[in-house]
Amino acid sequence: MRINEEIRAREVRVNTADGQQGIMSLDAALELAREQHSDLVEIAPNAKPPVCRVMDYGKYIYEQQKREKEARKKQKVVDVKEVKLRPGIEDHDFDVKANHATRFLTHGDKVKVTIMFRGRELTHPELGEDLLKKMADKLADISIVEKKAKLEGRNMIMIVAPKSAKQ
Repeated sequence: MRINEEIRAREVRVNTADGQQGIMSLDAALELAREQHSDLVEIAPNAKPPVCRVMDYGKYIYEQQKREKEARKKQKVVDVKEVKLRPGIEDHDFDVKANHATRFLTHGDKVKVTIMFRGRELTHPELGEDLLKKMADKLADISIVEKKAKLEGRNMIMIVAPKSAKQ
């Protein structure tokens, strides 16, 4: 944004703080801003003539930064947590991992469920698919499958997201 003497147009459309509007020369607009102890700020430089507003520029910048800070504060950052499993996992261990995934989902994070294959286990990818389906069924009441089971190298990956994030 250009302010005061940085404005290069001969004529400008001026909006004052009390709502008045009019087209005047740049010198007259600058004089009007000085009388009100304010700045002339170019709002719409591409308009014909350019639109300027009489305001306190420092206060305007401060309030804009304050609004941006509030907006950043209200944003929720979604993390992707990972739960790693093996094809030969026992039932109790599976339940423990499912409970971890449940906790992550209730906190609003996505969960990446990874089945790690070693050696010849890769010849039976259906074991990994069954395990991921079992996990998806166990988490079905609080999550939805965002990315279906897919084999990537020696790992089979599925991503689940909390239901509240999608709805």
